[in-house]
Amino acid sequence: MNQRVTIANAGKFRDPQTTADGSPRATVALTQPTTLWFNTGTLCNIACEGCYIESSPTNDALEYLTAAEVARYLAQINERGWPVTEIGFTGGEPFMNPEFIAMMRDALSAGHEVLVLTNAMAPMMRPQVRTRLAQLIKAHGARITLRVSLDHWTAGGHDAVRGAGAFARSLEGLDWLRDQGATIAVAGRARWQETEAEARAGYGALFAERGYRIDANDPGALVIFPEMDLSVEVPEITTSCWGILDKSPKDVMCASSRMVVKRKGAQPSVVSCTLLPYEDAFDMGPTLADAERPVALNHPHCAKFCVLGGASCSG
Repeated sequence: MNQRVTIANAGKFRDPQTTADGSPRATVALTQPTTLWFNTGTLCNIACEGCYIESSPTNDALEYLTAAEVARYLAQINERGWPVTEIGFTGGEPFMNPEFIAMMRDALSAGHEVLVLTNAMAPMMRPQVRTRLAQLIKAHGARITLRVSLDHWTAGGHDAVRGAGAFARSLEGLDWLRDQGATIAVAGRARWQETEAEARAGYGALFAERGYRIDANDPGALVIFPEMDLSVEVPEITTSCWGILDKSPKDVMCASSRMVVKRKGAQPSVVSCTLLPYEDAFDMGPTLADAERPVALNHPHCAKFCVLGGASCSG
């Protein structure tokens, strides 16, 4: 098992076939691959507290993907007959990748909707990027969604994670996207001592004040992600958990999505999940054909974030 699992889960998440008590581990088949993610690279303009992928201005553990590499996977979607409707881009900060706008354009030209996870800060707001992004928004409208990370609805909460002044700079980016008529969503975090209803009310007031056309009560428009803390004890998911929890494996993110990454010094490969880009056990191989096999839920994130948390990175 990976070295990132801490003593809190000692003895767990080791065997992909069985849990620590010998029960059969739950697996998830790729039943409806509707989203293909691309990690454009781990470099980011800021370093945030608790970033699950450890993005920063110096972390290039995942190198920049090129537009040509993305195009090859877009072609594989058709070759494999995957019913993909959405191409997701994440990082790092995608707008730092010099070929990112070309990737967006190619995905849109292939007929897909595009979801971009961004902090809407300086990389997106560079004049040359804004010009090209505005052109895409004008041409493709609602087929592009930009999901902006706004960890809390207050400057104090957000800046505690992302640094002083980050909230104001992200609001500048959100204001610009609003003025372009872009479809925007927001991603927050459930790390504060408040109920989900209180958080949605706080975001709702902010959206109304700024004129953002975002429904704070829509979990797809305002996504509040559970925290991913490997120091917290979490249960393993067995095959019997589906009935106990009244959940279906088809509802888990790895039933409908995969992500392409490019580790430093290596060729691009496909991983089972957006949350596990570094874990060798979740690297499925270089092609979409390799990535069609089932995924064993053999990591704390599988339990806390996806099964118990009910979260998904997709739109």
